[in-house]
Amino acid sequence: MSLLAEEPVELRDRIRALAAVAPAQARRVLVQEVALLAGGEVHSGFAAPATGLDVECVCRGYERELWLWLVGERTWAQCASGLEGRFLRRLRAPQP
Repeated sequence: MSLLAEEPVELRDRIRALAAVAPAQARRVLVQEVALLAGGEVHSGFAAPATGLDVECVCRGYERELWLWLVGERTWAQCASGLEGRFLRRLRAPQP
């Protein structure tokens, strides 16, 4: 499986521009936007609504790595792979 295989270049550029003037807001928007992108793929690929997976919460926990991608310290492949791993571990974890 290849979750988020395509690098969201337009999103990256838009958030980078925002980060130049409002870094805190850029971090929030980055997490929300990646969660929207990932949410569609996770829900279609894993039937996540049935599992109760909170995609935005998972992305919020991965915020630092997303930010490192945004500023060029990580590649999208590294970032997406790590995020995919988080989703898979949470989907396989026993639900309370």
